[in-house]
Amino acid sequence: MPYKEAVIPLLDELDPSAAAIGSVNTVVNEDGFLRAYNTDYTAIRLLVGEHRLDPAQTVAVRGSGGMGKAVACALRDGGFTRGTLVARNEAAGRALAGRCGWDWQPAPVAADLLVNVTPIGMAGGPEADALAFAPDLVAQARTVFDVVALPAETPLILEARAQGRPVITGLEVVALQALEQFVLYTGVRPSPEQVRDAVAYARN
Repeated sequence: MPYKEAVIPLLDELDPSAAAIGSVNTVVNEDGFLRAYNTDYTAIRLLVGEHRLDPAQTVAVRGSGGMGKAVACALRDGGFTRGTLVARNEAAGRALAGRCGWDWQPAPVAADLLVNVTPIGMAGGPEADALAFAPDLVAQARTVFDVVALPAETPLILEARAQGRPVITGLEVVALQALEQFVLYTGVRPSPEQVRDAVAYARN
């Protein structure tokens, strides 16, 4: 940040992960040839598979920033067609919703899959104790996903757990996107056990 889009004209090639959203977070220099990736996008695609999320379900993504774009486009490319992009910024919200073929709403709505991609619930932020989705919306959801990684258990995740809803945490996103960056930079892929140990260490 803040050059994830500005850097694109300087690159030689965009991996599909970066081309899908027009944003870069990893550049690999191969003897002067600059190839760019977006491992946030990759991580979301992997989590959709790992958690066996059903693309036939409805989804509401709250947030239209850079990470919101990665999440929404990854879900779109994963087959989620019944989506709503929730954003207070109408211009940004409508633009991202249109890119995904989804609807836009200024306030949170009910959906099978709720995804928070805003700073709401982030430790140290002005809304650290707030919920991105109200308890009644959580009650109607099948899965709750909070991209915020600090704290590992955000207010939204705690509310979902209290209501017995399956969750996906921001810590999972951070671990996977960092893993994919590590592989791109080193050519070495850690074992699933090493990844689990790293996530457990980060949680503490």
